[in-house]
Amino acid sequence: MTLETKRILYALYFPCGFLLLLWGIEVVGFQFGVEFGRYGIYPRDFLQLYGIFLEPLIHDDFRHLWSNTVPLFLLLWALFFFYGDICFRVFGLVWVLSGFLTWVIGRPAYHIGASGLVYGVAFFLFFSGVIRRSRALMALSAIVAFIYGSIVWNMFPISELISPETSWEGHLSGAISGLVLAYWFRKQGPQNDSVFIEEAEEIDDEDRYWESEINNEEEKENEK
Repeated sequence: MTLETKRILYALYFPCGFLLLLWGIEVVGFQFGVEFGRYGIYPRDFLQLYGIFLEPLIHDDFRHLWSNTVPLFLLLWALFFFYGDICFRVFGLVWVLSGFLTWVIGRPAYHIGASGLVYGVAFFLFFSGVIRRSRALMALSAIVAFIYGSIVWNMFPISELISPETSWEGHLSGAISGLVLAYWFRKQGPQNDSVFIEEAEEIDDEDRYWESEINNEEEKENEK
């Protein structure tokens, strides 16, 4: 197994585990009739501050959760694959910052769902690639913009696409958090394409090593 294959697989572990947790919580709530919604964020209520940490874990129903599942999987995989050194810090800070901003600017209602994480990670990936001026990361930025560019319209209450139940405040808070963190971590993680070139060289070295080992074994067999 090459180094690149290992990186791809390792980057899958956390997104898969996190999504299993989200689906497990939703199944438990459905199975036992538990309404978790009241544990979300209720803006400017100090007794509800714990909602900042619980909001992304709670969804209104399976349809709500499914709408976040695919983008979460793809965006988290990209975060953990390209930004392995800082991925956990970025993820944790997006979680807390987006939740806190929602608590500050949100309407007086319960805000739930992982949409803030989706927006936060998407905006981090896009602006981080632009700021770092790495060809590989800028290509990732272009892909994110192409796939998720339309989500910008769900960040403001003026959009006709937003239903009254949608937390545009959570979306906007996630986007702001991702942008801030892209700038904050601009000097950490991959800085330019030389990082990817070095990793490619490591893969080539490993391939050459195993080719050499195979050739040695064949020579020994021939001598026998």
